[in-house]
Amino acid sequence: MDVKIHESWKQVLKNEFEKAYFLEIVTFLRTERMAGATIYPPGSLIFNAYNTTPFDQVKVVIIGQDPYHGPGQAHGLSFSVQNGIATPPSLQNIYKELHTDIGMPIPNHGNLTPWAEQGVLLLNASLTVRANQPMSHAKIGWSGFTDATISTISKEKEKVVFLLWGKFAQEKQVLIDETKHLVLKAAHPSPLSAYNGFFGCRHFSKTNEYLSKNGLSPINWNL
Repeated sequence: MDVKIHESWKQVLKNEFEKAYFLEIVTFLRTERMAGATIYPPGSLIFNAYNTTPFDQVKVVIIGQDPYHGPGQAHGLSFSVQNGIATPPSLQNIYKELHTDIGMPIPNHGNLTPWAEQGVLLLNASLTVRANQPMSHAKIGWSGFTDATISTISKEKEKVVFLLWGKFAQEKQVLIDETKHLVLKAAHPSPLSAYNGFFGCRHFSKTNEYLSKNGLSPINWNL
């Protein structure tokens, strides 16, 4: 596995890369590929969230669960898809809430890279998945690495906004020091649950209010 990861993350997570579980992930992915399995996202994009949002620039963390498992969708950023791919239902609902909350026009694409470039870490708990098999890599060790990522952000930084949508993301709350960060929770934006509290949560304006209040530049959510 060709691990491309921004130098800032290599520094703060250097101990994780040396742990047995991480080496096991690498071995597992190599074995999968040698067996002919298709894995998403492509190798060079597995750590795309880390490469697009360096550690020192993280202002907001949005936690997803699993990469998209269809062709051309996943590119290493939670909830985001590559240009030319139809906007998935959960992301459509995120756009609807943005429109209601801040008046953002609904984009005609699902690529959230501009958010990542402004300091929004779009982090999936698992960084890979086998094609057409959701959650197929959920138990190979990625959660140890991504939990360490969340814990390190909490410990080493201040005034970060964590957006926890749905039960899975909210289980990560224990990793976050709420005396120095803001945690915002809501239902998951999926069509199954968005009406249970995601719509109307106003997380995007609340995020910017908090950042501005703490002397940080707000996120331009417009795409």
